[in-house]
Amino acid sequence: MPIKVEPILPRFGAEVSGVDISKPLDEATRRQIIDIQHEWGVTVWRNTHLDNASHVAFSRIFGHVELAPARNGQYRFEQPELFDASNIDRSGVIVDNASIRLAAKGNRLWHSDSSFMKVRAAEALLLCHEAPPHGGPTWFADTRSAYEDLPQTMKDRLEGLQAVHSYFWSRRRAGYPYTEEEVDAMPAAVHPVVHVHKGSGRKALFIGAHTRDIIGMQREDGRKLIDELIAWCTQPQYVISVHYKPGDMSIWDNLCSLHRGGEYEDTRYRRDMRRTTVRDPDAGEASSDHYTRLFTDAGDTPFAPRDSTLERIPEKV
Repeated sequence: MPIKVEPILPRFGAEVSGVDISKPLDEATRRQIIDIQHEWGVTVWRNTHLDNASHVAFSRIFGHVELAPARNGQYRFEQPELFDASNIDRSGVIVDNASIRLAAKGNRLWHSDSSFMKVRAAEALLLCHEAPPHGGPTWFADTRSAYEDLPQTMKDRLEGLQAVHSYFWSRRRAGYPYTEEEVDAMPAAVHPVVHVHKGSGRKALFIGAHTRDIIGMQREDGRKLIDELIAWCTQPQYVISVHYKPGDMSIWDNLCSLHRGGEYEDTRYRRDMRRTTVRDPDAGEASSDHYTRLFTDAGDTPFAPRDSTLERIPEKV
């Protein structure tokens, strides 16, 4: 049976079927799946039959799969590549810790995973093991089409600009009480505001909730521009949503899309989601544990900074 691709929007997002991705794939099929992913930016796979091991194995067709950050030297899963994107603890009980839940609110802002890392993420593969009754959606926005539709005057304005990205800034935006001075002292990364998405050859905006400042601009002006670009990318014509049932998976390319978690009653319903993250193949070298070097479990507080491979940004940008 040939692979079937059903577009969701004319230029963005597609449901893909016709291949059993829980089993080893031949090279031609792997290449076809990669090409489909590069073309559509977000792909949705229903009833995949993936388990933890086959989830990680399938992820490897896209490249180097990152290790998730170890918490107190431990992982929730046997596969250390699985990022825990759930609202439950190791015993399956819903987490109702106010501080942890506040930090998690940052995931409901439009963002690109790991843009705060010097070595960026490309594909992310999010597999549903348990979902709330209404599906606990993820929302996605098309940053390639959004860039292409910008007025030429804005494209000219953005040419050559670079932005500062900070995990701790997005958590402050979500309500965690970091001060500006505290975020200044924490690690951050610098990336171009516009880049070429290598898989498709199309230009894309690279901004989101982690984006804190534009280098060379006053903070107020830079943040106004960042907010304007996020608002532009998340207009209805660029946005899709994915609702899940157990076994469903979404794959998105962080280099050409934004995403955010949808609202649901997270103290009432369990949502067990597990994600793998593929490293940007053009981002250079990083240690295998560079996420753990950045983050460590800090009890009842969100992840706290530790010595890392991230760039240190001057106080004035």
